[in-house]
Amino acid sequence: MEIGIGIVGGGYMGKAHAVAMSAVGAAFGTTLRPQLEMVCASSPERAERYRMAYGFARCTGDWRVLVSDHRVDAIVIASPQETHRMIAEAAFALGKPVLCEKPLGASLEDSSAMAAAAEAADVVNMVGFNYIRTPASQFARQLVEAGEIGEITWFRGEHTEDFLADPQTPANWRTTGMANGTMGDLAPHMVNAALALMGPIAKVIGNHETVHKTRSGGKVTNDDHAQMMCRFENGAMGQMYFSRISTGRKMGYAFEISGTRGAIRFDQEDQNTLWLYRMEGPEATRGFTRILTGPAHPDYAAFCQGPGHGTGYQDQIIIEAKDFLHAIEAGEAKWPTFRDGHEVNRVIAATLASAEAGTWKNISDF
Repeated sequence: MEIGIGIVGGGYMGKAHAVAMSAVGAAFGTTLRPQLEMVCASSPERAERYRMAYGFARCTGDWRVLVSDHRVDAIVIASPQETHRMIAEAAFALGKPVLCEKPLGASLEDSSAMAAAAEAADVVNMVGFNYIRTPASQFARQLVEAGEIGEITWFRGEHTEDFLADPQTPANWRTTGMANGTMGDLAPHMVNAALALMGPIAKVIGNHETVHKTRSGGKVTNDDHAQMMCRFENGAMGQMYFSRISTGRKMGYAFEISGTRGAIRFDQEDQNTLWLYRMEGPEATRGFTRILTGPAHPDYAAFCQGPGHGTGYQDQIIIEAKDFLHAIEAGEAKWPTFRDGHEVNRVIAATLASAEAGTWKNISDF
């Protein structure tokens, strides 16, 4: 059965979603087969370039035209954060499912309203947190939920990159406004991972810093790196670090989980490997075991039959597309929903407030 897909935004993530929607049917054999119906960009000229490049049937420079088009059955929002709310609310008013890129909206108020609108309309909704969908990360989540490493006591996470490590890099859109800073851009991915792997966070304390306060072309008005400590509702302690100036780190989405009977380690720069420690057997032979992902792990077999051959970044987006289509087919939202995206934003807001006040903040207050 064909389903018409409209994508708002044709840049980095717009392209990734277009490729994913083109490939997901073949990869996963989904009942719903996406048709690239319409793409929207900031101008008709840009939209036409994206249409030709990605294979859309039509294009527009006005998102309202895309949302209201009768051939567009489901919508992917891959446009700037400040546009998320109005596009999603318009789509829900028409009963159309929405997959929205992270972070959800440009503010806590936005994400709260978007979650409420999705639930009121009872329409399928999902947020694009792709990294937690790697086969290795999904397997880590299964191990934790199954109690394979015992009672969880500690979590450490980071999302570190170095795309602004060089102080000579000119100012750009990423250096303006807190929504585009490290806490707004990178932190949500790892906070989402922490929530997925560990459960709700009860309280946080954090701080952030702008290391390179000026760059050629303008003043930097957001944070270069940030850190937080947290206490999960299950009692475990945690800490997270986020940075866009972490020299040498290209995709440092990494986590460690310690339990009473074992531990898990993962690093996105080696996304097809999971390290597992089991506290069993003679002490002399204990150690972390390197697990190479393969067809025995979640969502891997759709891409390759060979263990250790590996999946890549684009495959994460294809898995995301599969989950979105399955949710539409079932008629019910699939994790992470807009409510889950709002929960991430609550943790971010609490951390920023904590940095301002210099004290712990309860998530329940946000």
